[in-house]
Amino acid sequence: MSQTRVVVVGSANMDLVAMAPSLPRLGETMLGTDFVMVPGGKGANQAVAAARAGASCAFLGAIGSDAFGVTLKARITAAGVDTAQLRVVYGTSGVALVMVNAQGENAIVVTPGANDALVGLTDEELATVRGADVLVAQLEIPVQTVTAAATAARAAGTRVILNAAPARDLPPELLAAVDLLVVNEGEAQALTGRGRDEPRALLDLVPRAVLTHGGEGAWYVDRDGADVHVPAFRVDVVDSTAAGDAFTGALAVGWGEGRDLVDAVRWASAAGAACVRRLGASVALPQRAEIDELYARD
Repeated sequence: MSQTRVVVVGSANMDLVAMAPSLPRLGETMLGTDFVMVPGGKGANQAVAAARAGASCAFLGAIGSDAFGVTLKARITAAGVDTAQLRVVYGTSGVALVMVNAQGENAIVVTPGANDALVGLTDEELATVRGADVLVAQLEIPVQTVTAAATAARAAGTRVILNAAPARDLPPELLAAVDLLVVNEGEAQALTGRGRDEPRALLDLVPRAVLTHGGEGAWYVDRDGADVHVPAFRVDVVDSTAAGDAFTGALAVGWGEGRDLVDAVRWASAAGAACVRRLGASVALPQRAEIDELYARD
């Protein structure tokens, strides 16, 4: 089997992660228990997740000319991701301030920085998109850039996965290019006005969708009539920060390798479960062997 080619277009941030017994209330100062500084951003995370899950992966994004940008490119490249077309723009890189409590729940503030400058895809970038088996995109970069990438992918026969996070209004031309939508309950609510009890409402927008809900698992639906609940794998949760990114990256790999989508969702669920066992974002994204080990559980 040839290696699946995944292209991810999206954000790259430096994540500043602090752990504490609980998340502070408004105006409260709290002593933390641990701190890590690791590469993040949904785009970079999903690119690393896809590479570790076994894909040949290229990342299209933008970093700043600051020290964070230097570190981001080095770390993403070291994870096995092709960063040859990662743009460097003058100014600050994206930064995420992440607080994690003892239960692994988090609160996050993101400042986009260079990510907002990722506009006007070049001919070379569009050619990279067209050469992929699967394109993965999110919404932490300008939506017109996501639309341009998805439209180019659709015209070339490349499958398009959109992780519609953070939730925002989606233009019709973007929805028309999406093969598979991945959202959590809050994002589904924002898009359709309905939540996990009605995942099929997402099919008014796209032909296939996955609705994730943390420890309760994921639901896969499509216009051919599928409506399948995939239970979550039970693990000890340390930090849920990048679980959704691990899921989406692995889902792209599984689908690109020829798994049917229900099986690909189950394999991706194993990736998400493997991720939450460690602190941090990109550093917690699992290798393929870890995914396969959890997937093999009954």
